[in-house]
Amino acid sequence: MHILKVRCKTAAEFLDGFSRDLPNGGYFCPTTVLLKPGDDVIVELNVPGLPNKVLIRGTVKWWRPALPRLRVRAGALVEFDTEERDKRDFIIGTLEGTRQPARRRRHTRIPVNIPVRFRTANTAEFLDTELREISVGGAVIRTPEPLSVGSEIILEVTPPGGVAPMAITGRVTHHNTPDSSGLRFVYRDGGGARRIRELLRRLRSS
Repeated sequence: MHILKVRCKTAAEFLDGFSRDLPNGGYFCPTTVLLKPGDDVIVELNVPGLPNKVLIRGTVKWWRPALPRLRVRAGALVEFDTEERDKRDFIIGTLEGTRQPARRRRHTRIPVNIPVRFRTANTAEFLDTELREISVGGAVIRTPEPLSVGSEIILEVTPPGGVAPMAITGRVTHHNTPDSSGLRFVYRDGGGARRIRELLRRLRSS
């Protein structure tokens, strides 16, 4: 999946360019990569006022080539996904000053949409679910019901191109919505972070 990078000098620059006429909002992303309407992409936003770079999923509405004589940049208009509405509202509210800025994260989370499975530490039965976001430090997964904050779970993720799943231990830290839970990874050996970074590299390039 393509990652389109958007860098704004000010919050006002982003807000002026935000496409409010799209049902879920969107943004024009400069890129020379030829994209088609309907292509799934990830937009990486680097905007003053946001605590971190924010990565948000979207779909290409249209793409245009550069027209140098008319000073038209190549790029794509991307509409943000419906399921990213909470993240979109966080971005807009933070930049408009109507929402308290969140604390800065050590690691940028990558939005994904891949099947995984998990079990709690005190059970042997795995449940199928979906990984929504992941970073070196933690992740967000869908859950049929909220998991107890502080509980430990085992998450199994199969890297793109891999055969065997990777087991990751995490501790539930919060609930984003009633059907999703945030995890902080628990590393019990020196190679844990290295394995997660390799997983992230594969996810970015898949």
